[in-house]
Amino acid sequence: MARLPVKTRGIVQTICFGLAAGGAAVAFHIAIHSIYTHGIERLTHESTEVFLVGSFIIIAVFSAISGWLLSAFCPDAAGSGIPQVKLAFWKDMGHIPFRVVWVKFIAGALTVGAGNSLGREGPSVQLAAGLSSQLSGVMGTPKHKRRLANAAGAAAGLAAAFNTPIAAVTFVLEEIIGDLNSRMLGSILLAAVVGALVAHGLLGEQPAFTLRGAGSPEWQVYLATPIVAAIAALAGVWFQKFALGLRAWNKKKHRVPPWLRCTLGGLAVWLIGSTVFLWTNHTGVFGLGYEDLSMALNDQMDWQSAALLLVAKLVATAVCYGLGAAGGIFAPTLFFGGMAGAALAGLIGLVFPLSTAGHVTLAVVGMCACLGAVVRAPVTGLLIVFEMTHEFAMVPALMVGGLVSLAIAKRFTKHNFYDVILEQDGQGVERVMPPRDLRSWQETAVSRAANFRPVMVRDLSRDAVVKLLEEHHHDCFPVVIDRKLQGAITREHLQRIVDFDEAPIIDPVATCRRDATIRDVQSKVIESPANMIVIVGGEDEVVIGIMTLHDILRAEILFTKD
Repeated sequence: MARLPVKTRGIVQTICFGLAAGGAAVAFHIAIHSIYTHGIERLTHESTEVFLVGSFIIIAVFSAISGWLLSAFCPDAAGSGIPQVKLAFWKDMGHIPFRVVWVKFIAGALTVGAGNSLGREGPSVQLAAGLSSQLSGVMGTPKHKRRLANAAGAAAGLAAAFNTPIAAVTFVLEEIIGDLNSRMLGSILLAAVVGALVAHGLLGEQPAFTLRGAGSPEWQVYLATPIVAAIAALAGVWFQKFALGLRAWNKKKHRVPPWLRCTLGGLAVWLIGSTVFLWTNHTGVFGLGYEDLSMALNDQMDWQSAALLLVAKLVATAVCYGLGAAGGIFAPTLFFGGMAGAALAGLIGLVFPLSTAGHVTLAVVGMCACLGAVVRAPVTGLLIVFEMTHEFAMVPALMVGGLVSLAIAKRFTKHNFYDVILEQDGQGVERVMPPRDLRSWQETAVSRAANFRPVMVRDLSRDAVVKLLEEHHHDCFPVVIDRKLQGAITREHLQRIVDFDEAPIIDPVATCRRDATIRDVQSKVIESPANMIVIVGGEDEVVIGIMTLHDILRAEILFTKD
């Protein structure tokens, strides 16, 4: 491709990203479907004893193998993977190691295919973005210029996983890039279309959910829409708090190894799912749950069963995700919302009769509202549900539901699901969008590229240093004792305190105000022994942030055109 014109080469590369990412997402889908069909689904046709024993063995063994893969080879492949894609886009210039791809594929397929209550869409995004990043490297793109491959692969993967190319584009722009006017829009759109075409060619063109009797509902449905949206959004908020609270606890040091914790999460799903199955004959707690969700959407499930499945699936997913399994939250979140809407539609139907169209509309509004509350991407939530159902008549109700869910989410949660995960991991995503000309960039204040959430050393005792090194992986830290800046200390010197009980060696570090320019500080950062400058504020010169050589290089690379 080196002989092709630059623009033509870019188009060809983007098409390759779409083909590879779409193929990976489809292969992931087929692997999960095959494992689930020959496992849990087949066991449901056997006797109760065979189902209980067989499902227990499948979930326990596959969860243990998945947990071992994650802990031994790539902890970054745990969870949905979307926060890691976002972090790679902004901090690693789009580069994702290949081990993330193969570990995510195997661990994710085993986890979700075995029946764990998680989704495949988020993992599809991570492995598709990772594969595109690696393919970009094979094509000769250096590691620091793979942001386009990362974003294009993510869009193609999501488009293939959900069969929703438009929603995939808006999700990448809203959540990963954070800019609906990004100059990558054309490439992302092309990759998403190619990814969707791959899914259409290999899996068919049917929407994820076929709605029977959908259409324009009665006017009373629009009065109930805000109530349904609010309750579905609250279900999403509660799930976020429960799952991420458990995840925060799970990140602490425990005597129980990580692989065993993943197994315990799978066994919790087995216990809850088996109980619900024996009681109601519904398997929605296991795996994606799309079969039961389709029944609820088509008014083929009583409201009591829908309410039970909502609570059971929510608890099972939160436990499974919180204990570190590999799987996403898109499908479960849609399930929560759909069941909440179906249950409330059934209750409302006890007061005044609802048509099938009214029931379907409220269930779909619940899906949109719950997903919007968790992901905090309202346009994406509306488009995903619309493209999955192909029902245009529901768009007005979906728009109302999206607005209500966004208001609920902002009231009860500070950040969306993915940003909380990055915060728990000590990772801040600083979106640097610099000016278009070099002089303006050099005169830009350091506050545009600095890190205002630095990890600081406040205690140099051995126990405090051990805890700091375990929780954070930075190479250098500012030292602030009694609110006064002492300098900076490297990881190597901190480790020597732990290993040899040596006295701390603190290097001097320059300071600046947040309104200093990039031109003013870049030479100071390079000349600093710690490759760092500390940003101070107020009369007491309190430390409010840092600027490292990495921050400057990252900002300058983002300044250049991809």
